[in-house]
Amino acid sequence: MGSLIQNSLDLGRVVRETRKRLRLTQPQLALAANVGVRFIVELEAGKPTLRFENIMRVLHVLGGVLSVDGMTPLISNELEGDQ
Repeated sequence: MGSLIQNSLDLGRVVRETRKRLRLTQPQLALAANVGVRFIVELEAGKPTLRFENIMRVLHVLGGVLSVDGMTPLISNELEGDQ
């Protein structure tokens, strides 16, 4: 079961808890995700303006995936038609 993420603080909390559960230090996670330690610190603190690509790298290293619920299939169909 996933975690409901409603804001950057929620995401930071989940990243921090997962990192600690995996017994990784912030520098270890930063190295594995190819980001700086400062990025990990800011992500865990809930900074809302971080680079999405780097967030995805960290989630991948932690074994997480990003999922969006609640959007109707019409949205994806309309987007496919725009291509």
